[in-house]
Amino acid sequence: MHDGLRNKGLATRAIHAGEAPDPTSGASAPALHMSSTFVTDQVAGFSAHDLEEEAPYLYGRWANPNVRTLEAKISMLEGTEDCLCLASGMAAATAIFLTFLSAGDHLIVSDVSYAGVAELARDTLPRLGIHVSTVNMSDLSAVSAAIRPNTRLIHTETPVNPIGRLTDLASVSAIAKSAGALLSCDATFASPLGQPSKELGVDLIMHSVTKYIGGHGDAIGGAVAGRKDLIAKIRTESAIHHGSIMSPFNAWMIARGMATLPLRMTAHQAGATVVADWLEARARVTRVIYPGLKSHPQYELAQQQMRNTSGMIAFQVGDHATGEALAQQMIDKLRIVHYAVSLGHHRSLIFWMGTEALMQSSFRLEGAQLASYRDFAGDGVFRLSVGLEDPEDLIADLAQVL
Repeated sequence: MHDGLRNKGLATRAIHAGEAPDPTSGASAPALHMSSTFVTDQVAGFSAHDLEEEAPYLYGRWANPNVRTLEAKISMLEGTEDCLCLASGMAAATAIFLTFLSAGDHLIVSDVSYAGVAELARDTLPRLGIHVSTVNMSDLSAVSAAIRPNTRLIHTETPVNPIGRLTDLASVSAIAKSAGALLSCDATFASPLGQPSKELGVDLIMHSVTKYIGGHGDAIGGAVAGRKDLIAKIRTESAIHHGSIMSPFNAWMIARGMATLPLRMTAHQAGATVVADWLEARARVTRVIYPGLKSHPQYELAQQQMRNTSGMIAFQVGDHATGEALAQQMIDKLRIVHYAVSLGHHRSLIFWMGTEALMQSSFRLEGAQLASYRDFAGDGVFRLSVGLEDPEDLIADLAQVL
């Protein structure tokens, strides 16, 4: 895993981790290995359980050079012992849940989560006999109160998609450890450069590498980084048994994009700061939610916990009908900002998320949880992923409708 690079700078690690000149051709750039099988000069069993840690490549579902390169890069930037890359961010989340939870176990999950994770936790895990509690992860007393004797895993997001709410990772980690549970965190919005997740006590750091890590909107993938023993369990369960492996081509594309991650995240943050300040000054905009703004309700936590506040902005314009009408205007008039789902790409993307639609795809919140959600999200939000364009051009585009 290129341990000699661990004391090097972020940019150096992002470029060189997992890579070396090709021993056959001398090529500086990594080759693309699209082989499903590999010739070996060793006698080996036909089960992945027989493989030793330093075993040669044998079969594409077990390991691939391009995927291992990307895993080394992510592990190096997260400061973890190992990493596993999978077919998508949802494959990564599913891998965590199905590796470390069994029938009768208890999961605590953020009450506002990425829609796919929320649906998995709400609809699928209970069918498998796994008990699920939803908690506002910004309320530490609520997290503590949700702990049960059979709690095995706490899963959070920070910043949470789409409303930008933060989780105090160090405090939630302490709660998890006192209960003998693991803490997993979807850090997609932050990227590996956004927060020191491992230092803050996260056991399993999850990313949709489709987003900031790949950075160009042209390849789908997911990753989980953590201790070697934990990743080994996920590798057996998800990659070997479930077969949710990443394509070598996607790994090659995402690794190429990851080389510029430190430069891109600096630019994303700078651009988002300019755009967020502009949005706050618009009379039509009723609220802007961005961790880099002093108006963010958890600004102090963001300053303590985040090293880069990324490019993800949520903003509101009033009631649901107003937001929906404005979304149609954006579809008709925006030319630089693309009206599209996803995030973290070099192109800026915006999408309207109405509260009712979010509640259908997320957890059905009631009482205090719903009140907390509405305090952050009101009657829906626009999720704006600020890309790498000139901020002045983004503002001019948005000014057509705002």
